[in-house]
Amino acid sequence: MSNIRHALSVKRADNFAQWYQAVVSEADLAEESGVRGCMVIKPWGYGIWERIQRLMDDRIKAAGVQNCYFPIFIPLANFEREAEHVDGFAKEMAVVTHHRLIADGNGKLVPDPEAKLEEPLVVRPTSETIIGDAMARWIQSWRDLPLLTNQWANVVRWEMRTRMFLRTSEFLWQEGHTAHETREQALEETHRALEMYRACVEEDLALPVVAGEKPEHERFPGATETWSIEAMMQDGKALQAGTSHYLGTNFSEAAGIKFQDREGGEQFCHTTSWGVSTRLIGGVIMTHGDDDGLRTPPAIAPHQVVILPMLRDKPEDAALLDYCEKLRAEIAAQSALGEPIRVLLDKSHGKATAKRWDWVRKGAPVILEIGGRDMDNGVVSMLRRDTLWNMESGKPAFSTPPVGEVAGMIGGLLEEVQSALFAEARDRREANIRRDITSFDELSEFYSSGEQFPGWVEVQWSKPTGDALEAVVEQLKAHKLTMRNVPRDGAPADGNCIFSGEPAAERIYVARAY
Repeated sequence: MSNIRHALSVKRADNFAQWYQAVVSEADLAEESGVRGCMVIKPWGYGIWERIQRLMDDRIKAAGVQNCYFPIFIPLANFEREAEHVDGFAKEMAVVTHHRLIADGNGKLVPDPEAKLEEPLVVRPTSETIIGDAMARWIQSWRDLPLLTNQWANVVRWEMRTRMFLRTSEFLWQEGHTAHETREQALEETHRALEMYRACVEEDLALPVVAGEKPEHERFPGATETWSIEAMMQDGKALQAGTSHYLGTNFSEAAGIKFQDREGGEQFCHTTSWGVSTRLIGGVIMTHGDDDGLRTPPAIAPHQVVILPMLRDKPEDAALLDYCEKLRAEIAAQSALGEPIRVLLDKSHGKATAKRWDWVRKGAPVILEIGGRDMDNGVVSMLRRDTLWNMESGKPAFSTPPVGEVAGMIGGLLEEVQSALFAEARDRREANIRRDITSFDELSEFYSSGEQFPGWVEVQWSKPTGDALEAVVEQLKAHKLTMRNVPRDGAPADGNCIFSGEPAAERIYVARAY
Protein backbone atom coordinates (compact mmCIF):
# COMPACT_ATOMS: atom_id res chain seq x y z
CA MET A 1 0.00 0.00 0.00
CA SER A 2 2.96 2.33 0.47
CA ASN A 3 3.23 2.94 -3.29
CA ILE A 4 -0.33 4.24 -3.55
CA ARG A 5 -0.61 7.97 -4.15
CA HIS A 6 -3.89 8.99 -2.59
CA ALA A 7 -6.05 11.85 -3.86
CA LEU A 8 -6.09 13.79 -0.57
CA SER A 9 -3.14 15.60 0.92
CA VAL A 10 -3.93 14.49 4.49
CA LYS A 11 -4.71 10.99 5.76
CA ARG A 12 -7.25 9.92 8.37
CA ALA A 13 -4.59 8.31 10.54
CA ASP A 14 -2.43 11.44 10.57
CA ASN A 15 -5.04 14.03 11.50
CA PHE A 16 -8.69 13.00 11.39
CA ALA A 17 -10.05 16.53 11.89
CA GLN A 18 -7.97 17.97 9.06
CA TRP A 19 -8.83 14.98 6.89
CA TYR A 20 -12.53 15.68 7.44
CA GLN A 21 -12.14 19.31 6.37
CA ALA A 22 -10.16 18.18 3.33
CA VAL A 23 -12.96 15.85 2.24
CA VAL A 24 -15.59 18.59 2.64
CA SER A 25 -13.47 20.92 0.51
CA GLU A 26 -11.94 18.60 -2.09
CA ALA A 27 -15.09 16.55 -2.62
CA ASP A 28 -16.76 19.89 -3.41
CA LEU A 29 -19.42 19.46 -0.74
CA ALA A 30 -19.42 22.87 0.94
CA GLU A 31 -17.38 25.97 1.66
CA GLU A 32 -17.22 28.74 4.23
CA SER A 33 -19.70 31.55 3.57
CA GLY A 34 -17.99 34.51 5.21
CA VAL A 35 -20.64 34.47 7.96
CA ARG A 36 -19.38 32.83 11.11
CA GLY A 37 -20.74 29.31 11.52
CA CYS A 38 -22.68 29.33 8.23
CA MET A 39 -21.74 27.38 5.12
CA VAL A 40 -22.48 27.35 1.41
CA ILE A 41 -23.61 23.85 0.45
CA LYS A 42 -22.35 23.22 -3.07
CA PRO A 43 -24.22 21.22 -5.75
CA TRP A 44 -22.74 17.78 -4.93
CA GLY A 45 -23.28 18.26 -1.20
CA TYR A 46 -26.77 19.64 -1.70
CA GLY A 47 -27.55 16.86 -4.14
CA ILE A 48 -26.76 14.36 -1.40
CA TRP A 49 -29.04 16.26 0.97
CA GLU A 50 -31.82 16.27 -1.65
CA ARG A 51 -31.50 12.49 -1.93
CA ILE A 52 -31.66 12.07 1.86
CA GLN A 53 -34.61 14.46 1.98
CA ARG A 54 -36.47 12.62 -0.79
CA LEU A 55 -35.96 9.18 0.77
CA MET A 56 -36.85 10.39 4.26
CA ASP A 57 -39.85 12.37 3.05
CA ASP A 58 -41.27 9.29 1.35
CA ARG A 59 -41.06 7.42 4.66
CA ILE A 60 -42.60 10.33 6.58
CA LYS A 61 -45.58 10.61 4.23
CA ALA A 62 -46.07 6.83 4.19
CA ALA A 63 -46.85 7.11 7.92
CA GLY A 64 -49.66 9.59 7.24
CA VAL A 65 -47.67 12.66 8.30
CA GLN A 66 -48.37 15.83 6.31
CA ASN A 67 -45.81 18.50 5.46
CA CYS A 68 -46.42 22.14 6.32
CA TYR A 69 -44.36 25.24 7.10
CA PHE A 70 -44.12 27.55 10.11
CA PRO A 71 -42.44 30.97 10.51
CA ILE A 72 -38.72 31.32 11.12
CA PHE A 73 -39.40 34.09 13.68
CA ILE A 74 -40.86 33.01 17.02
CA PRO A 75 -41.98 35.45 19.74
CA LEU A 76 -39.77 35.25 22.81
CA ALA A 77 -42.88 34.83 24.96
CA ASN A 78 -43.50 31.45 23.35
CA PHE A 79 -40.26 30.12 24.80
CA GLU A 80 -40.79 31.69 28.20
CA ARG A 81 -43.92 29.60 28.72
CA GLU A 82 -41.84 26.42 28.92
CA ALA A 83 -39.05 27.14 31.42
CA GLU A 84 -36.94 24.01 30.91
CA HIS A 85 -37.13 24.37 27.13
CA VAL A 86 -36.01 28.00 27.08
CA ASP A 87 -33.23 27.25 29.55
CA GLY A 88 -31.94 24.50 27.28
CA PHE A 89 -31.72 26.77 24.23
CA ALA A 90 -31.13 30.22 25.75
CA LYS A 91 -27.37 30.27 25.11
CA GLU A 92 -27.87 29.39 21.44
CA MET A 93 -30.68 31.76 20.48
CA ALA A 94 -30.25 34.44 17.84
CA VAL A 95 -32.64 37.32 18.58
CA VAL A 96 -34.14 40.03 16.33
CA THR A 97 -34.74 43.30 18.22
CA HIS A 98 -35.21 45.89 15.41
CA HIS A 99 -36.99 45.98 12.07
CA ARG A 100 -35.08 48.80 10.32
CA LEU A 101 -31.57 50.20 9.83
CA ILE A 102 -30.51 53.82 9.40
CA ALA A 103 -27.25 55.50 8.43
CA ASP A 104 -25.26 56.84 11.38
CA GLY A 105 -23.57 59.66 9.43
CA ASN A 106 -20.24 57.81 9.26
CA GLY A 107 -21.09 55.49 6.42
CA LYS A 108 -22.35 52.76 8.76
CA LEU A 109 -25.78 51.20 9.10
CA VAL A 110 -27.11 50.83 12.63
CA PRO A 111 -30.45 49.73 14.12
CA ASP A 112 -32.98 52.54 14.14
CA PRO A 113 -33.88 53.29 17.79
CA GLU A 114 -37.38 54.14 16.60
CA ALA A 115 -37.75 50.67 15.04
CA LYS A 116 -37.26 48.59 18.16
CA LEU A 117 -39.68 45.65 18.29
CA GLU A 118 -42.19 45.61 21.11
CA GLU A 119 -41.26 41.98 21.69
CA PRO A 120 -37.99 40.38 20.56
CA LEU A 121 -38.26 37.60 17.98
CA VAL A 122 -36.13 34.46 18.24
CA VAL A 123 -34.77 33.05 14.98
CA ARG A 124 -36.09 29.47 14.98
CA PRO A 125 -33.82 27.08 16.94
CA THR A 126 -36.64 24.48 16.95
CA SER A 127 -40.38 24.87 16.51
CA GLU A 128 -42.16 23.15 19.40
CA THR A 129 -43.48 26.42 20.81
CA ILE A 130 -44.83 28.02 17.64
CA ILE A 131 -46.25 24.74 16.34
CA GLY A 132 -47.84 24.28 19.76
CA ASP A 133 -49.74 27.54 19.24
CA ALA A 134 -51.06 26.23 15.92
CA MET A 135 -52.02 22.89 17.45
CA ALA A 136 -53.98 24.71 20.16
CA ARG A 137 -56.01 26.39 17.40
CA TRP A 138 -56.43 23.31 15.25
CA ILE A 139 -57.37 20.77 17.93
CA GLN A 140 -60.76 20.95 19.62
CA SER A 141 -61.95 17.36 19.92
CA TRP A 142 -60.60 13.81 20.06
CA ARG A 143 -61.84 13.59 16.48
CA ASP A 144 -59.02 15.98 15.46
CA LEU A 145 -56.42 13.51 16.71
CA PRO A 146 -53.88 12.31 15.97
CA LEU A 147 -52.47 15.46 14.37
CA LEU A 148 -49.36 14.50 12.40
CA THR A 149 -47.22 17.32 10.93
CA ASN A 150 -43.70 17.77 9.61
CA GLN A 151 -41.70 20.63 8.16
CA TRP A 152 -38.47 20.84 6.20
CA ALA A 153 -36.72 24.02 7.25
CA ASN A 154 -33.56 25.77 8.34
CA VAL A 155 -32.84 26.50 12.00
CA VAL A 156 -30.34 28.69 13.82
CA ARG A 157 -28.42 27.77 16.96
CA TRP A 158 -25.55 30.09 17.72
CA GLU A 159 -22.76 27.55 18.11
CA MET A 160 -19.44 28.63 19.61
CA ARG A 161 -17.39 25.88 17.97
CA THR A 162 -18.44 25.12 14.42
CA ARG A 163 -17.53 22.46 11.88
CA MET A 164 -19.22 22.18 8.49
CA PHE A 165 -22.20 19.81 8.47
CA LEU A 166 -21.52 18.59 12.02
CA ARG A 167 -22.16 21.74 14.03
CA THR A 168 -23.08 24.98 12.29
CA SER A 169 -24.98 28.07 13.39
CA GLU A 170 -27.50 27.49 10.61
CA PHE A 171 -28.41 24.04 9.36
CA LEU A 172 -31.15 22.27 7.42
CA TRP A 173 -33.42 19.64 8.90
CA GLN A 174 -36.88 18.19 9.16
CA GLU A 175 -38.87 18.37 12.36
CA GLY A 176 -41.94 16.25 12.92
CA HIS A 177 -44.52 17.36 15.51
CA THR A 178 -47.50 15.24 16.47
CA ALA A 179 -50.34 15.36 19.01
CA HIS A 180 -52.23 12.38 20.43
CA GLU A 181 -55.06 11.41 22.76
CA THR A 182 -53.04 9.17 25.05
CA ARG A 183 -49.56 8.58 26.36
CA GLU A 184 -49.52 5.14 24.71
CA GLN A 185 -50.35 6.56 21.28
CA ALA A 186 -47.70 9.27 21.60
CA LEU A 187 -45.09 6.74 22.68
CA GLU A 188 -46.02 4.55 19.72
CA GLU A 189 -45.39 7.53 17.42
CA THR A 190 -42.09 8.28 19.19
CA HIS A 191 -40.89 4.75 18.50
CA ARG A 192 -42.29 4.71 14.97
CA ALA A 193 -40.23 7.80 14.13
CA LEU A 194 -37.13 6.29 15.75
CA GLU A 195 -37.52 3.10 13.72
CA MET A 196 -38.08 5.17 10.56
CA TYR A 197 -34.78 6.92 11.20
CA ARG A 198 -32.97 3.68 11.90
CA ALA A 199 -34.26 2.09 8.70
CA CYS A 200 -33.53 5.11 6.50
CA VAL A 201 -30.06 5.74 7.89
CA GLU A 202 -29.03 2.09 7.73
CA GLU A 203 -30.66 1.19 4.42
CA ASP A 204 -30.12 4.43 2.47
CA LEU A 205 -27.04 6.02 4.06
CA ALA A 206 -25.42 2.66 4.89
CA LEU A 207 -24.69 3.92 8.43
CA PRO A 208 -25.11 1.24 11.11
CA VAL A 209 -26.68 2.78 14.20
CA VAL A 210 -27.68 1.87 17.73
CA ALA A 211 -31.26 2.88 18.55
CA GLY A 212 -31.99 3.49 22.21
CA GLU A 213 -33.09 5.85 24.97
CA LYS A 214 -30.98 8.79 26.09
CA PRO A 215 -30.28 9.07 29.82
CA GLU A 216 -32.16 11.65 31.87
CA HIS A 217 -29.48 14.35 31.69
CA GLU A 218 -29.23 14.05 27.88
CA ARG A 219 -32.93 14.54 27.15
CA PHE A 220 -34.20 17.24 24.81
CA PRO A 221 -35.12 20.27 26.96
CA GLY A 222 -38.69 19.80 28.17
CA ALA A 223 -39.02 16.18 27.01
CA THR A 224 -40.22 13.28 29.14
CA GLU A 225 -38.24 10.74 27.06
CA THR A 226 -35.63 11.19 24.34
CA TRP A 227 -34.61 8.38 22.01
CA SER A 228 -31.74 8.50 19.54
CA ILE A 229 -29.83 6.67 16.86
CA GLU A 230 -26.06 6.72 17.46
CA ALA A 231 -23.44 5.99 14.79
CA MET A 232 -19.73 5.28 15.25
CA MET A 233 -17.35 7.33 13.14
CA GLN A 234 -14.00 5.98 11.91
CA ASP A 235 -12.18 7.77 14.73
CA GLY A 236 -14.26 5.86 17.27
CA LYS A 237 -16.39 8.85 18.29
CA ALA A 238 -20.17 8.74 18.43
CA LEU A 239 -22.46 10.88 16.30
CA GLN A 240 -26.07 11.41 17.34
CA ALA A 241 -27.69 10.93 13.95
CA GLY A 242 -31.35 11.50 14.82
CA THR A 243 -33.67 11.95 17.81
CA SER A 244 -37.29 11.26 18.67
CA HIS A 245 -38.87 12.81 21.76
CA TYR A 246 -41.95 12.00 23.81
CA LEU A 247 -42.89 15.36 25.29
CA GLY A 248 -45.66 14.17 27.61
CA THR A 249 -48.12 17.00 28.21
CA ASN A 250 -45.38 19.54 29.07
CA PHE A 251 -45.71 21.60 25.89
CA SER A 252 -49.47 21.06 25.70
CA GLU A 253 -49.94 22.56 29.13
CA ALA A 254 -47.72 25.51 28.22
CA ALA A 255 -49.48 26.18 24.88
CA GLY A 256 -53.01 25.11 25.85
CA ILE A 257 -53.25 22.17 23.44
CA LYS A 258 -56.49 20.68 24.80
CA PHE A 259 -59.27 18.54 23.43
CA GLN A 260 -62.69 17.31 24.46
CA ASP A 261 -62.31 13.60 25.14
CA ARG A 262 -64.74 10.81 24.27
CA GLU A 263 -66.57 11.21 27.58
CA GLY A 264 -67.00 14.97 27.19
CA GLY A 265 -64.18 15.95 29.54
CA GLU A 266 -61.17 18.13 28.76
CA GLN A 267 -57.67 16.68 28.37
CA PHE A 268 -54.22 17.92 27.39
CA CYS A 269 -52.70 16.29 24.31
CA HIS A 270 -49.63 14.10 24.52
CA THR A 271 -47.14 15.39 21.96
CA THR A 272 -43.96 14.24 20.21
CA SER A 273 -41.22 15.79 18.12
CA TRP A 274 -38.50 14.18 16.04
CA GLY A 275 -35.80 15.32 13.63
CA VAL A 276 -32.71 14.67 11.52
CA SER A 277 -30.48 17.26 9.89
CA THR A 278 -27.64 17.93 7.45
CA ARG A 279 -25.42 16.53 10.22
CA LEU A 280 -26.15 13.20 8.49
CA ILE A 281 -23.85 14.27 5.66
CA GLY A 282 -21.05 14.70 8.18
CA GLY A 283 -21.82 11.18 9.39
CA VAL A 284 -21.59 9.82 5.84
CA ILE A 285 -18.21 11.50 5.38
CA MET A 286 -16.73 10.22 8.63
CA THR A 287 -18.13 6.71 8.22
CA HIS A 288 -17.47 6.03 4.54
CA GLY A 289 -14.73 8.47 3.53
CA ASP A 290 -11.19 7.28 2.83
CA ASP A 291 -7.84 8.83 2.01
CA ASP A 292 -9.07 9.58 -1.52
CA GLY A 293 -12.17 11.51 -0.46
CA LEU A 294 -15.81 10.58 -0.01
CA ARG A 295 -17.35 7.23 -0.87
CA THR A 296 -21.01 8.08 -1.47
CA PRO A 297 -23.50 5.26 -0.87
CA PRO A 298 -25.34 4.66 -4.16
CA ALA A 299 -28.79 5.25 -2.62
CA ILE A 300 -27.92 8.87 -1.83
CA ALA A 301 -25.49 9.62 -4.68
CA PRO A 302 -26.83 12.36 -6.98
CA HIS A 303 -25.13 10.48 -9.84
CA GLN A 304 -24.62 6.77 -9.25
CA VAL A 305 -22.66 6.25 -12.47
CA VAL A 306 -20.45 8.83 -14.17
CA ILE A 307 -19.31 8.28 -17.76
CA LEU A 308 -16.09 10.06 -18.69
CA PRO A 309 -15.36 10.20 -22.44
CA MET A 310 -11.67 10.84 -23.05
CA LEU A 311 -12.12 13.82 -25.34
CA ARG A 312 -9.22 15.20 -27.39
CA ASP A 313 -10.84 18.27 -28.98
CA LYS A 314 -10.67 16.50 -32.35
CA PRO A 315 -13.35 15.57 -34.92
CA GLU A 316 -13.45 11.95 -33.72
CA ASP A 317 -14.82 13.19 -30.39
CA ALA A 318 -18.31 13.28 -31.94
CA ALA A 319 -18.33 9.52 -32.53
CA LEU A 320 -17.05 8.87 -29.01
CA LEU A 321 -19.76 11.07 -27.51
CA ASP A 322 -22.44 9.24 -29.53
CA TYR A 323 -21.04 5.94 -28.25
CA CYS A 324 -21.11 7.20 -24.66
CA GLU A 325 -24.60 8.66 -24.98
CA LYS A 326 -25.94 5.32 -26.20
CA LEU A 327 -24.39 3.62 -23.17
CA ARG A 328 -25.79 6.32 -20.85
CA ALA A 329 -29.31 5.74 -22.16
CA GLU A 330 -28.95 1.97 -21.78
CA ILE A 331 -27.82 2.29 -18.16
CA ALA A 332 -30.48 4.90 -17.33
CA ALA A 333 -33.15 2.45 -18.51
CA GLN A 334 -32.10 0.01 -15.77
CA SER A 335 -32.99 0.09 -12.06
CA ALA A 336 -31.08 -0.30 -8.81
CA LEU A 337 -32.19 -0.02 -5.19
CA GLY A 338 -35.79 0.40 -6.32
CA GLU A 339 -35.25 3.39 -8.63
CA PRO A 340 -34.02 4.15 -12.16
CA ILE A 341 -30.24 4.41 -12.22
CA ARG A 342 -28.96 7.99 -12.08
CA VAL A 343 -26.19 8.29 -14.67
CA LEU A 344 -24.25 11.36 -15.84
CA LEU A 345 -22.35 11.75 -19.09
CA ASP A 346 -19.66 14.25 -18.14
CA LYS A 347 -18.94 16.27 -21.30
CA SER A 348 -16.96 18.97 -19.52
CA HIS A 349 -13.57 20.00 -20.83
CA GLY A 350 -10.37 18.99 -19.10
CA LYS A 351 -7.92 16.14 -18.91
CA ALA A 352 -9.52 12.76 -18.44
CA THR A 353 -7.35 11.82 -15.46
CA ALA A 354 -8.09 15.11 -13.67
CA LYS A 355 -11.82 14.60 -14.20
CA ARG A 356 -11.55 11.03 -12.93
CA TRP A 357 -9.95 12.14 -9.68
CA ASP A 358 -12.54 14.87 -9.22
CA TRP A 359 -15.23 12.19 -9.27
CA VAL A 360 -13.17 9.87 -7.08
CA ARG A 361 -12.96 12.60 -4.43
CA LYS A 362 -16.72 13.21 -4.68
CA GLY A 363 -17.29 9.49 -4.28
CA ALA A 364 -19.32 8.67 -7.39
CA PRO A 365 -20.04 4.95 -6.83
CA VAL A 366 -19.09 3.80 -10.37
CA ILE A 367 -16.89 5.64 -12.86
CA LEU A 368 -16.72 4.56 -16.51
CA GLU A 369 -13.82 5.85 -18.61
CA ILE A 370 -14.13 5.45 -22.35
CA GLY A 371 -11.50 6.43 -24.90
CA GLY A 372 -11.14 5.84 -28.60
CA ARG A 373 -9.30 2.56 -28.02
CA ASP A 374 -12.05 1.34 -25.67
CA MET A 375 -14.64 2.19 -28.32
CA ASP A 376 -12.71 0.33 -31.02
CA ASN A 377 -12.34 -2.73 -28.78
CA GLY A 378 -15.97 -2.66 -27.60
CA VAL A 379 -15.06 -2.43 -23.91
CA VAL A 380 -15.44 0.00 -21.02
CA SER A 381 -12.84 0.87 -18.36
CA MET A 382 -14.83 0.61 -15.12
CA LEU A 383 -13.79 1.79 -11.64
CA ARG A 384 -15.70 0.89 -8.51
CA ARG A 385 -15.24 3.65 -5.90
CA ASP A 386 -15.52 1.51 -2.76
CA THR A 387 -12.70 -0.81 -3.90
CA LEU A 388 -10.61 1.77 -5.69
CA TRP A 389 -7.12 0.27 -5.56
CA ASN A 390 -5.38 -2.85 -6.78
CA MET A 391 -3.27 -3.48 -3.69
CA GLU A 392 -0.64 -5.50 -5.56
CA SER A 393 0.06 -2.96 -8.28
CA GLY A 394 -0.80 0.19 -6.32
CA LYS A 395 -2.86 1.38 -9.30
CA PRO A 396 -6.61 2.01 -9.70
CA ALA A 397 -8.46 -1.32 -9.96
CA PHE A 398 -10.01 -0.91 -13.40
CA SER A 399 -11.98 -3.73 -14.96
CA THR A 400 -12.81 -3.84 -18.69
CA PRO A 401 -16.17 -5.50 -19.30
CA PRO A 402 -17.63 -5.67 -22.83
CA VAL A 403 -19.78 -2.62 -23.49
CA GLY A 404 -22.77 -4.79 -24.27
CA GLU A 405 -22.73 -6.24 -20.74
CA VAL A 406 -22.30 -3.02 -18.79
CA ALA A 407 -25.90 -1.82 -18.61
CA GLY A 408 -27.10 -5.19 -17.37
CA MET A 409 -24.49 -5.45 -14.62
CA ILE A 410 -24.60 -1.92 -13.16
CA GLY A 411 -27.78 -2.38 -11.09
CA GLY A 412 -26.41 -5.39 -9.24
CA LEU A 413 -23.06 -3.68 -8.82
CA LEU A 414 -24.61 -0.61 -7.20
CA GLU A 415 -26.58 -2.77 -4.78
CA GLU A 416 -23.38 -4.65 -3.96
CA VAL A 417 -21.56 -1.37 -3.24
CA GLN A 418 -24.42 -0.23 -0.97
CA SER A 419 -24.31 -3.48 1.01
CA ALA A 420 -20.52 -3.55 1.18
CA LEU A 421 -20.28 -0.03 2.63
CA PHE A 422 -22.81 -0.90 5.34
CA ALA A 423 -21.11 -4.20 6.19
CA GLU A 424 -17.69 -2.55 6.41
CA ALA A 425 -18.97 0.13 8.79
CA ARG A 426 -20.95 -2.38 10.88
CA ASP A 427 -17.97 -4.70 11.28
CA ARG A 428 -15.71 -1.79 12.21
CA ARG A 429 -18.18 -0.63 14.85
CA GLU A 430 -18.53 -4.06 16.43
CA ALA A 431 -14.75 -4.48 16.50
CA ASN A 432 -14.45 -1.21 18.43
CA ILE A 433 -16.95 -1.71 21.25
CA ARG A 434 -15.64 -2.93 24.59
CA ARG A 435 -18.06 -4.86 26.79
CA ASP A 436 -15.66 -6.23 29.38
CA ILE A 437 -15.00 -3.13 31.49
CA THR A 438 -16.42 -3.48 35.00
CA SER A 439 -15.11 -0.47 36.94
CA PHE A 440 -14.62 3.24 36.45
CA ASP A 441 -10.87 2.81 36.96
CA GLU A 442 -10.80 0.41 33.99
CA LEU A 443 -12.87 2.86 31.95
CA SER A 444 -10.52 5.70 32.84
CA GLU A 445 -7.48 3.61 31.97
CA PHE A 446 -8.97 2.59 28.63
CA TYR A 447 -9.60 6.18 27.54
CA SER A 448 -6.26 7.36 28.92
CA SER A 449 -4.21 4.67 27.21
CA GLY A 450 -3.19 6.86 24.29
CA GLU A 451 -4.97 4.70 21.73
CA GLN A 452 -5.67 6.94 18.76
CA PHE A 453 -9.28 5.91 18.08
CA PRO A 454 -10.51 4.17 21.24
CA GLY A 455 -14.14 3.46 20.27
CA TRP A 456 -17.11 2.88 22.59
CA VAL A 457 -17.59 1.08 25.88
CA GLU A 458 -20.84 -0.60 26.95
CA VAL A 459 -21.12 -0.36 30.74
CA GLN A 460 -23.65 -1.33 33.36
CA TRP A 461 -25.13 1.42 35.50
CA SER A 462 -27.77 1.90 38.15
CA LYS A 463 -29.60 4.94 36.66
CA PRO A 464 -28.76 7.36 39.48
CA THR A 465 -30.64 10.65 39.73
CA GLY A 466 -30.05 14.04 41.34
CA ASP A 467 -26.65 14.66 42.92
CA ALA A 468 -25.52 11.10 42.24
CA LEU A 469 -26.16 11.58 38.51
CA GLU A 470 -24.36 14.91 38.54
CA ALA A 471 -21.34 13.21 40.08
CA VAL A 472 -21.30 10.60 37.29
CA VAL A 473 -21.55 13.32 34.62
CA GLU A 474 -18.58 15.15 36.16
CA GLN A 475 -16.57 11.93 36.27
CA LEU A 476 -17.19 11.37 32.58
CA LYS A 477 -16.58 15.00 31.66
CA ALA A 478 -13.07 14.78 33.11
CA HIS A 479 -12.29 12.26 30.35
CA LYS A 480 -14.31 14.12 27.67
CA LEU A 481 -16.83 11.29 27.71
CA THR A 482 -20.61 11.27 27.41
CA MET A 483 -23.36 8.70 27.81
CA ARG A 484 -24.91 7.96 24.41
CA ASN A 485 -27.98 5.74 24.82
CA VAL A 486 -29.38 2.56 26.32
CA PRO A 487 -29.80 0.20 23.34
CA ARG A 488 -33.43 -0.81 22.97
CA ASP A 489 -32.45 -4.37 22.03
CA GLY A 490 -29.47 -4.58 24.38
CA ALA A 491 -28.67 -7.35 26.82
CA PRO A 492 -30.17 -6.98 30.32
CA ALA A 493 -28.04 -5.80 33.20
CA ASP A 494 -26.44 -8.63 35.15
CA GLY A 495 -23.76 -6.97 37.28
CA ASN A 496 -22.93 -3.88 39.27
CA CYS A 497 -22.85 -0.24 38.20
CA ILE A 498 -19.31 0.87 37.36
CA PHE A 499 -19.97 4.25 38.98
CA SER A 500 -21.77 3.39 42.22
CA GLY A 501 -21.06 -0.30 42.70
CA GLU A 502 -24.78 -0.87 43.23
CA PRO A 503 -26.78 -3.44 41.22
CA ALA A 504 -27.11 -2.21 37.65
CA ALA A 505 -30.48 -1.37 36.09
CA GLU A 506 -29.40 -1.39 32.44
CA ARG A 507 -26.48 -1.18 30.03
CA ILE A 508 -25.50 2.09 28.37
CA TYR A 509 -22.91 3.18 25.81
CA VAL A 510 -20.15 5.58 26.83
CA ALA A 511 -18.05 7.35 24.20
CA ARG A 512 -16.41 10.53 23.08
CA ALA A 513 -18.75 12.28 20.71
CA TYR A 514 -19.30 15.04 18.17
